[in-house]
Amino acid sequence: MNPMLRMLTPPAALAQTNKNTMSPSIPSTQSRVILINRPTGDINPDITSGKGTFKLEKDVPVEQPKEGQALIKVEWSSIDPAMRGWLDDSRSYMPPVPLNSVMRAGTVGSIVALGSNTEGFSIGDHVSAYVGWQEYAVAPVAALQKIPTTLKGPEKALSVLGTVAQTAYWGLFDVAQLTSKDKVVVVSGAAGAVGSIAIQLAKLTGCEKVVGIAGGADKCRYVKEKLGADDCLDYKSASFKEDLKRLGFVDVYFDNVGGEILDLVMGQLAVHARIAFCGAISAYNSTGDHYALKNYVQLLMQKAKLHGFIIMDYVSRFGESLPKLSKWYSEGKLQLAEHKIEGGVEQCVDALCGLFTGVNTGKTMVHIAKN
Repeated sequence: MNPMLRMLTPPAALAQTNKNTMSPSIPSTQSRVILINRPTGDINPDITSGKGTFKLEKDVPVEQPKEGQALIKVEWSSIDPAMRGWLDDSRSYMPPVPLNSVMRAGTVGSIVALGSNTEGFSIGDHVSAYVGWQEYAVAPVAALQKIPTTLKGPEKALSVLGTVAQTAYWGLFDVAQLTSKDKVVVVSGAAGAVGSIAIQLAKLTGCEKVVGIAGGADKCRYVKEKLGADDCLDYKSASFKEDLKRLGFVDVYFDNVGGEILDLVMGQLAVHARIAFCGAISAYNSTGDHYALKNYVQLLMQKAKLHGFIIMDYVSRFGESLPKLSKWYSEGKLQLAEHKIEGGVEQCVDALCGLFTGVNTGKTMVHIAKN
C-alpha cells in the first residue's frame, strides 16, 4: 500500500477480511475509452468515428475477478497534464500507453466483487488505482490503495491529499530546498492543481513574497484571494513581461509550464536561485522544436540550479510529508478547488483537452460512475 494512504487508514480497517465476494448489482457490460492513434500536436477529441486520438467502446464485457483480484466500480478519474506525454511513443520516465488499450489514469472507486485470497479487502471499500478510463476494472489487490473513510469524499485522494500535493511539497522542500529565508518565490501554473498547493506551501513557509503566474483576471484573482498569494501575474496581459521584471530577482521558481515563461524567469534569477522543474505544459502539444531558452547562461552567472523531477521517485517518502499536509488540511490552511466534470467516461477526452486551453481552476476530475 502507498504509505500516504496507509497512514490515513485506521489499523482496524487494514485488518479487515472480505466478508462478501460479489455485489448483487454488477452489469454485464460497460463503456471504456481506448487509445487508437498517437496524436501529432493537439489531441483529436473525436471519440466516435475511429479517426480521433481515442475511441469510445460500448458494451464491453465486465470481467470477473480471479484469485488475488478485485473488481472495481470506477467513480472518479484524475485528469492531469502528464497524461498528454503518455500518448507519445518517445523516451520518457514511463512507457507510453499501448495502442488499442484503455487510457491510463489515476482513479478512485469502490470494490464490487472479490476473488479468492483477497484478505484485507471487503465489498464496498473505496480504493485508488491506475485502472484508467473505464467504468469497471479488474486489478490485483496488491496494486490497490485503500482510501480511509475519514476523508471528505474518496476523490480527495486525487486532489488535496493526493499526488498533486505531494508533488508541490517535494518540489519545493527537497528539489528547491525552500526556506523562510527565500524572499521571492514564483509559481507558474498557479491556478492549476500542483501550482495551487505550491503557492500555499510557500506562504506557510513564511517567504516574504509569493507570486503566482496564471492566465486571465479570474484565475489571478483566485490565486490571490483564495490561495493567499501576495501577487499574481497574468501571462495573457500585454504588460506581463514588465510586471515580471518589477518583481526583481527570484530566489525560487516552481515551474509547471516551461517555454518562454521559464526563459523570462531565468533572466532574473537571484544568486544561488533554485528552479524546481515540474512540468512543461506549454510544450506538450508542440509539433516542432521546443522553445529555445536564451537566458540559460544565468544559471552559470548566478550559480543557480535547474532541477527536473518526477514525483514517482518520492513515493517511498510520502509518509514523511503526509502528516504535515494532513495537519494543514485539517486546520483549513490547505485547500484545492476541484473542477469536477459530470457525464461519465465519455467526458474524459474533452476534460484532458481542456487542460491545455485553460478551462480549469484547480484539480480536474471526471465523475465516471453514473448511478
